[in-house]
Amino acid sequence: MRKYSILTKELPFYPPFNGFPIEGLKFLRNLKRNNNREWFKAHKSEYEEFVKLPMQSLVSDLKPLIHEFAPDFIVDPQKSIFRIYRDVRFSKDKSPYKTHIAAIFQPTKHWNDSASLYLHIEPGGIFLGGGMYMPGALHLKKFRNTLITNTDTFIKIINSADFKRYFSKIEGDRLKRVPIGFSNSHPLCEYLKLKQFYIGYELAESTCLKRNFINEVVFIFKKMMPFINFINSAIR
Repeated sequence: MRKYSILTKELPFYPPFNGFPIEGLKFLRNLKRNNNREWFKAHKSEYEEFVKLPMQSLVSDLKPLIHEFAPDFIVDPQKSIFRIYRDVRFSKDKSPYKTHIAAIFQPTKHWNDSASLYLHIEPGGIFLGGGMYMPGALHLKKFRNTLITNTDTFIKIINSADFKRYFSKIEGDRLKRVPIGFSNSHPLCEYLKLKQFYIGYELAESTCLKRNFINEVVFIFKKMMPFINFINSAIR
C-alpha cells in the first residue's frame, strides 16, 4: 500500500507524486455508496491521506511543467483543487459530497473569467478539459466577434492534426440558430452558435495510478493551449 504523510500546518510539504493511490479510488467508490455526513466523518482520514494529499502532490509536481507553456496560470496545491463538499442550495440532489477529485488551472489576472485547464479523477475514468464552461454574455459577444475577425486563425487551430486527433470537436451547449447580427453563410456559423466552448480528452482509470500520469496530463494540456490562448485573446 502506497503511504502518504498527512500535511501539517507548520510544514506545507508535498511528497512526490508516484501515482494516485488505488486506495483513493476505493474511497471515492465507497463514498458514492455512502454519501452522507456520518460515513464521511468516520472515514475523513482516508480522504485526507488517499485523495486530497495525493492530488495536492500531483498539482505540486505539475506546477513547473505547466509553467513551461502557461507561465501565467495558477497551479497551486492549496488553491487549484476543488473542495469535496457539494453546493446543494439549488440542486435537487442533496448528496453532500462530490465523488471525484478535480483541479482547475487559470490565468493569474483573470482567474474567474478565462479559458482554463481542468483535471478530473474519479472511479471509471479520467477527464482532461480546457476552455470556458460558463462564459458571460460579454465574453460570448467578444468570442463571436473574434471568430469573424480572425476566422483563418481559428480554422487553422481546429483543423490542425493535433486538434483532430485528440479532441475532434468543441463541446458545449449551443443556440439553435446563428445569433442576430451574424450571417448564416459564414464558414464558422456553427461555432457562432456556441454558448459554451470547451474540449476534452478521456483516459482510462488505471492511467492515474502510475507516476507517468503527470507526463500524459502535461502532453494533453499542451495540445489544448492553442485553443485556450485563442479564447483568452478573444475575450480580453
